[in-house]
Amino acid sequence: MKFFICLAAIACIGVIYADNIDKDAEIRSLTNDAADPEGNFQYAYETSNGIQVQAVGNPAGISGSVNYVSPEGEHINLSYTADEEGYHPVGDHLPTPPPVPAYVLRALEYIRSHPPPQLKEQH
Repeated sequence: MKFFICLAAIACIGVIYADNIDKDAEIRSLTNDAADPEGNFQYAYETSNGIQVQAVGNPAGISGSVNYVSPEGEHINLSYTADEEGYHPVGDHLPTPPPVPAYVLRALEYIRSHPPPQLKEQH
């Protein structure tokens, strides 16, 4: 029962956030090359409201891009790869970590240049 309540709540949230979607948008172009026997595939589409999506992949990984204008008017250009190492998104809109402070870099360099003595194994 809890599952259905959670599912209903998620659906309601989706409807709330879907209000900014252009409900009259149409697909302008669509290509979809389903997976071949080796697992290679590709697809792309573009909608009348400017959304562009494309991806190519195989069993080893996938790469693609998504372009659209956010509700705030920001142009979002996201490219990505996904492989055995994980998901790797790239885009100017994504947060980036702050630079490593100089004192941390100095401490790491000190540790690297002054390794601790090897500990004796105890049996």
